[in-house]
Amino acid sequence: MDTESLEDRLRTQEAKLARAERRFRLVLAGLGTAVLACVVVWVVIGSAGRAQAQKPAEAGKVIRANSFILEDANGKVRADLSVTEAGSDLAFYDANGKLRAGLIVTEDGTGLYLHDEKGRTRAALVALKGGPVLGLYDENGKTRAALGADKDGPGPALSLYDENGKTRAVLVALKNGPRLDLYDEKCDLRAALVAPKGGSGLSLYDEKGKPRTVLGVTNVGPVLGLYDENGKTVWQAP
Repeated sequence: MDTESLEDRLRTQEAKLARAERRFRLVLAGLGTAVLACVVVWVVIGSAGRAQAQKPAEAGKVIRANSFILEDANGKVRADLSVTEAGSDLAFYDANGKLRAGLIVTEDGTGLYLHDEKGRTRAALVALKGGPVLGLYDENGKTRAALGADKDGPGPALSLYDENGKTRAVLVALKNGPRLDLYDEKCDLRAALVAPKGGSGLSLYDEKGKPRTVLGVTNVGPVLGLYDENGKTVWQAP
């Protein structure tokens, strides 16, 4: 498997995800310029609601607007629905005014974003043109896990990252079987486990990326190989 190619694809997907999220934030920030219009719409909706409470609703009645804002009993914005040139979005806020969830539709795709109590993105699910991507983030905004299904990639893949953003594990479902790669703190490959058709294999690498131990099971039996730092066979069976 071309590990670098897989990582590049995942990083590209994450970059698209980040761009979609930035656009989402810009859309929300741009709502401030439409507050007056939203208030007017809110008054109209309130008036329509009171009027409907006084008389039976008319069949086929439709309310049309570019934005809706929902407030709680204290007048704090808790949700808003808006349509702009960038796309459409639905946002939810907590009692402290922090953005907690957002759903957005743009030309890049559709995204669902979940935020913690400080308004930091902790999970994002995006359906891009190339395929869906799920990202999980820590409290510092670092990507800790990414699951993607790129239509041009070798197969669905899951990547796990440490607190420094370094790739530590990649699991990919290849056409001929799954593969699991493990990396050290320098992002160097140290172990690979594969399960192709007709067998399975485990490879262990040194700090320079040289294979030092290979253990495999094929349809003709098990195989074990030990190698030195120059790649020369030290011992092999059978």
